[in-house]
Amino acid sequence: MSTDGRDPGLQPERTRLAWRRTTLSSTVASVLAMKSALRDGISATGLVVCALCCALWLGFLWVAHQRVRALSTSPRPAALAPRHATAAVLCTVAMVACATALLG
Repeated sequence: MSTDGRDPGLQPERTRLAWRRTTLSSTVASVLAMKSALRDGISATGLVVCALCCALWLGFLWVAHQRVRALSTSPRPAALAPRHATAAVLCTVAMVACATALLG
């Protein structure tokens, strides 16, 4: 299979769109987690969970913004930095832990 007709600009665009979709999913998950935490009224635990969800969402949003900006500024962007990848994974795993705690 020949790659002569391949457009190298499509891969960064697909990656940029994937980051945006993931950010949107993270936003929805955060809002639902906060809604669930405050469902039975405001409590100290609910406020802590809401603050944690907001902090995790902002962390993930920052990583995604950095990556989208890198993809937009260069026709051949550098690979995702390990610290950014680690931050994105940690935010995601912590968000799952928050959701598990809320449902448990």
